[in-house]
Amino acid sequence: MIQVLATALTVLALVAALWSLVLVVTDRPITLATKPTLGLAGVVVLLEAGLLVQAVAATVTVLGSDRGGLDTATFFGYLVAVAAVLPVGAFWALGDRSRWGAGVLAVACLSVPVMILRLDQLWAHRG
Repeated sequence: MIQVLATALTVLALVAALWSLVLVVTDRPITLATKPTLGLAGVVVLLEAGLLVQAVAATVTVLGSDRGGLDTATFFGYLVAVAAVLPVGAFWALGDRSRWGAGVLAVACLSVPVMILRLDQLWAHRG
């Protein structure tokens, strides 16, 4: 795992979650027609790109070295889940024209730092 990238992704996910929560509170759905949402979409795309870079880097490192005490099944499960939760949440949010579409995206964005924290914990115990 690239620790600097993990920290940057955590901050970016929290920014996207806060932005989504503002849309929930102001009762605005997520649409690609509004300028603030285009900015949010850019943040979400950047976040997903960073998550994919992290996933590739971690996979290469784990498969190319001694795994030690790393629980590889759990580690790869979190790695896949953290990369998959954001696109699922974003598509759901775009499909739901109520204010709760933004709520779904906020929950998806808030789950990213939690899973990154768990990945860091697993990574630290690799031996």
